[in-house]
Amino acid sequence: MNRNPKVVALGGGHGLAASLQALRRVTPELTAVVTVADDGGSSGRLRDELDALPPGDLRMALAAMAGDDDWAQTWSRLLQHRFGGTGPLAGHAVGNLLLAGLAQSTGDPVVALDLVARMLGVTGRVLPMSPVPLEICAEVIGLVPGAPSEITEVVGQVAVATTPGLVAAVHLRPPNPPACKEAVRAVEEADWVVFGPGSWFTSVLPHLLVPDLSDALHRTTARRVVALNLAPQAGETEGFTPESYLDVLAAHAPELQIDVVLADESMVVDRRGLMAAAQSVGGRLVLSSMALGDGTPRHDPQRLARAYEEVFGGVAWR
Repeated sequence: MNRNPKVVALGGGHGLAASLQALRRVTPELTAVVTVADDGGSSGRLRDELDALPPGDLRMALAAMAGDDDWAQTWSRLLQHRFGGTGPLAGHAVGNLLLAGLAQSTGDPVVALDLVARMLGVTGRVLPMSPVPLEICAEVIGLVPGAPSEITEVVGQVAVATTPGLVAAVHLRPPNPPACKEAVRAVEEADWVVFGPGSWFTSVLPHLLVPDLSDALHRTTARRVVALNLAPQAGETEGFTPESYLDVLAAHAPELQIDVVLADESMVVDRRGLMAAAQSVGGRLVLSSMALGDGTPRHDPQRLARAYEEVFGGVAWR
């Protein structure tokens, strides 16, 4: 029986948004599970003032999945609009305020997300990985002058993403946070789970640090895809090779089996090395041309969609 595959995409920020813009072209059965550890900008301010889930990454995911009609696109543009000036609203995105207000008035951030999704004509769902705001902490090497191997703890998503040191590992505060139940259910019922692209330590790996969500990601019958970044990120993954992303993933989740590793052919210097790295986590390597082609390390949604179609069509799924 042919049907649309149920896909769960994990991540946050611009990387997840790019993946969602592609995946919505492939299947309407799409769920985004979004990190909730941002502590910068408008999200950080709302988090501090309201003890709310940081809404920025959730807002971006909703906008990426908005319908194509004029109504949906008008609301999507409003959601992304930021106030200018120097007053109290300066820098806030309208969507951040809307999500924070709806979450406070309904008492449930998932209800708030579903309401905004209806307004945007979203087919699918956007869910937080946890119902509580989280804090990312990293073990970073090379921050102490004269002691290049000493480990320093760096706290906060912004600080970790911009550290000049080498990130060795990450963990979450509070430890053992609760998972969003709807996100766990989506992973359990999925045909495919997609990790990345995105900020590796602050957007992709955190999903594996929420116990109930990690458990679901390990035991789901879904196929697992890792979509690699087009280039290292200054600070967080400076100096990474394509193989490095898989090494770090394996270090944080050594029992997680990957079925497909998707990489842009232009980023691969050592094809045999990347193929061996993919095989070491249980997967096969799929190379495709996915870059936007404007000189920036950004994915082209149409090219990425074709790559996902190749992956989903090339491996049998239930």
